[in-house]
Amino acid sequence: MKNIVIAAGYATRLGELTKNFPKPLLKIGENTILGRMLDDIDKIPEITEHIIISNHRFAPIFERWQKEEGRWQKPITIVDDGTETNETRLGAVCDLLFAMDKLSIDDDMLVVAADNLLFFSFQEFVDFAKEKGTSCIMCHEQPSIEKLQRTGVVELDENNKVLGMEEKPQVPKSHWAVPPFYIYLKKDLDLVRHSVENGCGKDAPGNLAHYMVEHTTMHAWPMSAGRFDIGSLDTYYEAVEKYGK
Repeated sequence: MKNIVIAAGYATRLGELTKNFPKPLLKIGENTILGRMLDDIDKIPEITEHIIISNHRFAPIFERWQKEEGRWQKPITIVDDGTETNETRLGAVCDLLFAMDKLSIDDDMLVVAADNLLFFSFQEFVDFAKEKGTSCIMCHEQPSIEKLQRTGVVELDENNKVLGMEEKPQVPKSHWAVPPFYIYLKKDLDLVRHSVENGCGKDAPGNLAHYMVEHTTMHAWPMSAGRFDIGSLDTYYEAVEKYGK
């Protein structure tokens, strides 16, 4: 299984802090946001490689960080998607397809967004996917209707099979929200590769999950603990204060 880190965005909501620096490499204490995530994923036996997709502006910074850190057992490959501005960005789904094509990826994939602090191990998610034998998404209970209206929402059966998924529904059909962490099995990669040409949205990673739910069997793993989503300056400074000690 390859660990694919989607990190080619420009984090415009963080202003000057990320104008010339990638959000995943911002410090939380002595570590970085991405470093904390890789510390966990690197220990998963099934993972053979970390692939970090960056834009052209930030790729050299990721490469320098990789050389300076170098503490992980699994190899790290930095993929430069060639874009230099937020206006010309490929979008998360097209970035994934770009990396799959460039590196001829033909393995199970763990696909993760690089701007979250997690309070559980991805090993649990990998084990769940192995048990179900299908591509999988994560989910968590979200009581706030307002927050559900800003994310992906899934309906599940009693075995956590995904019955349907909606992006940013005005009237959510459940309280199961979908964070940006996915497992796509090798047997479904052909669907992934042809998703955009068949109408899948390009920008948010949830667009691909929504597309896949409609074209193959998917299960959803209820997160065993929480996460902290770093989406703004306020949430970044809150993360530093809470978790950077």
